[in-house]
Amino acid sequence: MRRWITFAVGVVLVLVGAVWVLQGIGVITGSFMTGQKLWFLIGLVAFLAGVVLVAANLTKRRKPTS
Repeated sequence: MRRWITFAVGVVLVLVGAVWVLQGIGVITGSFMTGQKLWFLIGLVAFLAGVVLVAANLTKRRKPTS
């Protein structure tokens, strides 16, 4: 059960981080975050944290059921 939670959190962080990066560099407009370097950096950190969570979750081996 815990694997699915960490996987879901990782996917959400990847998606939200990608949106924040795109807003930070000005690709997505219409927000107070548009064109702000701070939101680019926050989005980059969130995106990378999400990638790490997803990758760690996918490479983790399951415990054998005995």
